[in-house]
Amino acid sequence: MTPEKVNITEKLSLFHDHWNPKIVGELNGQHVKLVKLLGEFVWHKHDIEDEMFLVISGILKMEFRDKTVVIHPNEFIIIPRGVEHRPVAENEVEIMLFEPASTLNTGDTKGELTREILEKI
Repeated sequence: MTPEKVNITEKLSLFHDHWNPKIVGELNGQHVKLVKLLGEFVWHKHDIEDEMFLVISGILKMEFRDKTVVIHPNEFIIIPRGVEHRPVAENEVEIMLFEPASTLNTGDTKGELTREILEKI
């Protein structure tokens, strides 16, 4: 298989929905995902997976029970397994996620925003 480059801007232009991650790459049991966020997500945690959120555009607020961390474009945050968190986007935010392929977007809190099957683009 010949490696192919991925243009992040091009991939982000292919969708407009929010809170619905798209797989744009796979490596070593990990998924590379792009997602657009707007509004408040659900409080949740991942018991066995760490997550990495890389902000491409917009400003992401990552809420924890005791504080809020603001992440700007070209910054990332790693959420350790077991840490309850809630992403919040007052305006649209585009992010890239690095996480194990088994990671469910809503972690231990299944609901209407849960995406069990992700589209590959």
